[in-house]
Amino acid sequence: MTDFPSPEDLFARPFFFVGIGGSGMLPLAQILKGRGCSVAGSDRSHDQGRTPAKFAALERQGFELHPQDGSGIISGDQIVVASAAIEDTVPEIQRATELGCLRLTRAELNSILFNTSGAGLAVAGTSGKSTVTGMLGWILEATGRAPTIMNGAVMKNFVSPDRPFASAVVGSQSLYVSEVDESDGSIALYRPAVGVLLNVSLDHKSMEELRQLFGDYLSRSRISVINADDPEALALLPHAKEVITFGIEQEKAQIGIVPDSIAEGPVRQAALVVDRHDGSQYPLRLEMPGRHNLANALAAIAAAAAAGVSVQESVQALAGFKGLARRFDIVGTTHAAITVIDDFGHNPEKCAATLRTLKAHPGRVIAFFQPHGYGPLRQMGAELAQTFAAELGEDDLVILSDPVYFGGTVDRSEGSERIIALIGEAGGHAEHVPARKDVEDRLVSMARPGDRIVVMGARDDTLSEFAQRVFERLS
Repeated sequence: MTDFPSPEDLFARPFFFVGIGGSGMLPLAQILKGRGCSVAGSDRSHDQGRTPAKFAALERQGFELHPQDGSGIISGDQIVVASAAIEDTVPEIQRATELGCLRLTRAELNSILFNTSGAGLAVAGTSGKSTVTGMLGWILEATGRAPTIMNGAVMKNFVSPDRPFASAVVGSQSLYVSEVDESDGSIALYRPAVGVLLNVSLDHKSMEELRQLFGDYLSRSRISVINADDPEALALLPHAKEVITFGIEQEKAQIGIVPDSIAEGPVRQAALVVDRHDGSQYPLRLEMPGRHNLANALAAIAAAAAAGVSVQESVQALAGFKGLARRFDIVGTTHAAITVIDDFGHNPEKCAATLRTLKAHPGRVIAFFQPHGYGPLRQMGAELAQTFAAELGEDDLVILSDPVYFGGTVDRSEGSERIIALIGEAGGHAEHVPARKDVEDRLVSMARPGDRIVVMGARDDTLSEFAQRVFERLS
């Protein structure tokens, strides 16, 4: 890690975020501003007129927004926060280099905030990080702990007219709750008081790399919270110092579920949580469907227990948890009983969890999947195709558009056509509709009563607007 100024000197300087509207940048900008820092930024989406409501809200909150042309970088004293992958040809980066500005990646800045807090609670794993971060943050907030929360998704419990994009909460500096990312290796920067490990499966890195990263992460955590139902996560237990395990299936998990107590519904569920430290049981009501969300709740309860919150308090708090935007987010159901769902699913495990939740209840599923990049599609395309073919039935359909592309030098020679072919070879049903406007027309024309239409993908905030538009046209 680069040698940085002390936190006191660092946070006394003005910050400039390149891509301030991004899901990883926005919460950090909000936390710094909430702590009294001067924060400005630019964003290509703002220049292109995409998601105007988000940028209008930022301006109302006092953020100074500039075109992405370098004009916002005016002093060598500014700290420029940008993605590690950003190209040197971006005007802000050129200008920052000319002026000798200190540059931080999103992860470097977040790790400084995290490691200098009283206690950092980290949530790691291939899938479920944002949901568990939101659940854990809400438990700590509802029980009076006043945490600071850094999330990659909007947490509905904290949304207000003034803060419609509440992916961060500025609380005390004694507790800092954050999801931490393995995809770029930056998980290595964090020193957790509590380190949660949800699961280990293929995403942006090979399994060998993931096992090394997550194993080292557990060895740096004072208390590790590990999913006993995930064989890969459980296999890393020897790396941990002190451990709390959780799980639905594993009867030896310290925080678990009473067998046969789960009552599942299409939009909510209930179960009896058991604390096997003393055998006590507590009825949990969760306003979210899906077995994976029940596991997420157990993870948050176990992490809160590591931070000193009783299981009973946590279960009571989760009854009021409203969920996250774009995580099985039900846009609405029409008079013809067609339901539209907005979802962040973009890797095999996330997509499988969403599809299983849908297939647990009757009705045809039409899944629109927008790949979040050409690189990720090459990395996990075969596994994605297998997931769609395995999880969906004979009457269901997958529609793929072309991958997200906002500019740059990425290799675009291999796109969605390969995945369509692989889904077909595996016995599934898929269509390639390159342009999203045409996808919208196709969904509206083919929908019939009882269908569930799920809009899936990452890295593109306009997918929520797309899902809303589909619902409005169907209504």
